[in-house]
Amino acid sequence: QVHLVESGGGAVQAGGSLRLACEAQGNIFSLAWMGWYRRAPGNKREREMVANITSAGITNYADSVKGRFTVSRDNAKKTVYLQMNSLKPDDTAVYFCALPGPVSEYWGRGTQVTVSS
Repeated sequence: QVHLVESGGGAVQAGGSLRLACEAQGNIFSLAWMGWYRRAPGNKREREMVANITSAGITNYADSVKGRFTVSRDNAKKTVYLQMNSLKPDDTAVYFCALPGPVSEYWGRGTQVTVSS
């Protein structure tokens, strides 16, 4: 069984920063990539890819966060981080971490990020 334990969410004013962390625990299938997704308020189903990082350190970002967010990982700790700077109200969402599973992705339970104007 795999658990993804997220931390670091909270409420900030626009322009502020937060750092999210997600530790993978348990019988992990693969750490080929680790990533962050988010689901905006009122959107009950769709999750938007925010950023991901491969085991080799190759990163990928949504256009909306490029230049403001930085994804990183600590392979020894099986942890992925998301440093979020210059936050905007549009970044308000529940943020989920994910990593690959044998059939589909494993997902964390999510952590709330609220950015006020």
